Amino acid sequence: MKVHQRQEGEITVLDLEGRITIGEGDVILRDSIQGLLQSGHQKILLNMARIAYMDSSGVGELLGVFQSVTSHGGKLKLLNISTKIKDLLQITQLLSVFEYFNDEQKALNSFVS
Repeated sequence: MKVHQRQEGEITVLDLEGRITIGEGDVILRDSIQGLLQSGHQKILLNMARIAYMDSSGVGELLGVFQSVTSHGGKLKLLNISTKIKDLLQITQLLSVFEYFNDEQKALNSFVS
């Protein structure tokens, strides 16, 4: 998995690309989030438009980084999740845990409100 980082004001957007599975993408995501938290970034938006696949390990990793951000007083939200990933989160009853958006501007604005 590849992670491209960009800033939109106080919000850090991570554009993710590839797969989030055990051994592929999970450690990269965790390390990226930990680095942001250590640097004082607390508003994080994960753009998942280019995530081709995510398995149950990926779901676990997503939940883990969400909990990590939350425990540091931050907010983590999802952008552009595919139907398959949305279904996976719904099946695991985790969809309600995450705030998710299909429009980047609405997602960015949600950090302010």
